[in-house]
Amino acid sequence: MTQLEFQPRQTVEQIEESTDLAPKFGVDGLLPCITTDASTGEVLMLGWMNAEAFRLTIQTGEAFYFSRARQVLWHKGASSGLVQKVVEARIDDDQDALWLRVEVTGSGASCHVGYRSCFYRAVPHGAQVGTPLTFLEDHKTFDPVVVYGDVPNPTQL
Repeated sequence: MTQLEFQPRQTVEQIEESTDLAPKFGVDGLLPCITTDASTGEVLMLGWMNAEAFRLTIQTGEAFYFSRARQVLWHKGASSGLVQKVVEARIDDDQDALWLRVEVTGSGASCHVGYRSCFYRAVPHGAQVGTPLTFLEDHKTFDPVVVYGDVPNPTQL
């Protein structure tokens, strides 16, 4: 397997107009990554990648992220079997955000809570401000307690 190398960031033209991959990680060493379903376009999750997660994702064709809560690299689906197979990866104009289009194995879920998408609730806005969140998914695709064991303490999230 070829080792993916990031290019040093030198000029605006290089970052915005060249074919160089020169990602800009935040001061925390992380890059946001939005992940969508390759066939439907549905947003599945927003995750974070450090340089190692980014490299592994591109090199293996499977999504890796960095857990800010646990401070560890994680291979999406390693525990649940819900692996995200990368169909396409895009970097934004100033190379500080990544977009993955994926196919998810198993039930197709990407949310550790058991729903298909991590964005399973709508936030009321406008005239509806202050009303409760609305569930957009009516069922879970898997039971997280069965898959992961005990549910994490909310202070660890």
